[in-house]
Amino acid sequence: MVRTVPGRTDRVVVVGAGLAGLGAALRLRGAGREVTVVERGEGPGGRAGRVEQDGYVLDTGPSVFTAPEVVADTLAAVGEKLEDRLDLRRLDTSYRAQYADGTTLDVHADPEAFAAEVSALCGPAEAVALRRYLADLAELYRLQLTTFIDRNLDSPLDLVGPELVQLARRGGFGRLSRHVEKYFADDRLRRLFSFQALYAGVSPFRAIAAYAVIAQLDIGAGVWHPTGGIGAVPRALAAAAADAGVTFRYGAPVAELETGGGRVGAVRLADGERLPADAVVVTTDAPHALVPGLRGPRRPVYSPSCVALHVGVRTEVPGQAHHTISFGDSWRGVFAELTRDGRPMSDPSLLISMPSVTDRSLAPEGGQVLSVVAPTPNLDRRSGGNPDLDWDALAPRYRDELLETLEARGFTGLTGAIEVEHMDTPRTWADQGMAAGTPFALAHTFGQTGPFRPATLPRRGPENVVLAGSSVQPGVGVPMVLISGRLAAERITG
Repeated sequence: MVRTVPGRTDRVVVVGAGLAGLGAALRLRGAGREVTVVERGEGPGGRAGRVEQDGYVLDTGPSVFTAPEVVADTLAAVGEKLEDRLDLRRLDTSYRAQYADGTTLDVHADPEAFAAEVSALCGPAEAVALRRYLADLAELYRLQLTTFIDRNLDSPLDLVGPELVQLARRGGFGRLSRHVEKYFADDRLRRLFSFQALYAGVSPFRAIAAYAVIAQLDIGAGVWHPTGGIGAVPRALAAAAADAGVTFRYGAPVAELETGGGRVGAVRLADGERLPADAVVVTTDAPHALVPGLRGPRRPVYSPSCVALHVGVRTEVPGQAHHTISFGDSWRGVFAELTRDGRPMSDPSLLISMPSVTDRSLAPEGGQVLSVVAPTPNLDRRSGGNPDLDWDALAPRYRDELLETLEARGFTGLTGAIEVEHMDTPRTWADQGMAAGTPFALAHTFGQTGPFRPATLPRRGPENVVLAGSSVQPGVGVPMVLISGRLAAERITG
């Protein structure tokens, strides 16, 4: 039996208008609760930030959008249809993989087109292996969706069942790198199907094989683009919530949760206003800093961080894909630098996104918008990070090195054509309240996965406070935080 908030839950205050908070608010409103969302920023989005300047629109948060069915299900909670709120386009090429030897591989949403690409580059035997692996990914995802992801977990005993047995039999608790190596002989495919472990905050050489399913979301099921950029998603959710009767208070940081009798009775804002509450959903990255009596994880392991550089350039940059994974020559060595030595990757693998090739509303005529994400150590020494890196001094030099690397890897003409730019580093992420200076929250180590990850309803602290977001179940990523919003709402509605 899943634990729920006891007592009255008629009035709910949601702290944070990021995707987790918006997801929770829509579910709660659909269940008949009176919902107020308070957000310290001036609009919805949270980590899904946005910069608009001189005709350029830069998404400063997530750059890859998958699993639109989760957004559709969230909107359906208040009777809304996805197609009425968002215009989504499925990308024919989910990614272009670019390798240090000069070869490239286009990852197609259509499996037969993808297999043909693999056959041409890596040989027909690897295309046969690809078909087997994609089928395996789909089954792994099915097993994990019901076991780990799409449910509230209060105890490891909640996992016991036939799905867990099947997952173990499939090698889901072995190493991801070895799991992928069993299928593919070509190192390029091994990298393509294991780099996603970084999204979970661990090296492919340490991640459990169960995290192969991250590739199911983008390579197996496809990547989409919302017209207007990924920032259009939280705006659409917020608009639907407001139309359904949710109250939004922007520019309203929370000062305190007022407690009495083991419950929160009101949320007090920084300007002194009190918002009475029967239940509260907290979506901040370090909720123990706000919730009285709540303890943070005892020995937290945080994900690596990143530098994210976003630019609007007055140049065409022809021939590039919407998303490119640009692999450096080094592989195992750079993960050691990142997670053990506390140093930025010397030969980085990069995620480069140029959404304006798909959506011309994001840039003026003759221009493009481009984002590059470079993994870096976080600021927590216990997690293999490096708090001594002076990012204020390092950032300008690192930016120039990133641009030089992009130019060398085929993105020519950028440096002299930049009209708008925005850059985040571990220091700026920390300044935004993200624990250990990483936007990827707690790493998905075995001890921080499923029932071992902080639950949406903590056992310590006020009995009517529920948590949502990247640092709780089920985890990191746009689909996961939306699911966490639903799980949090279910703790209140039953």
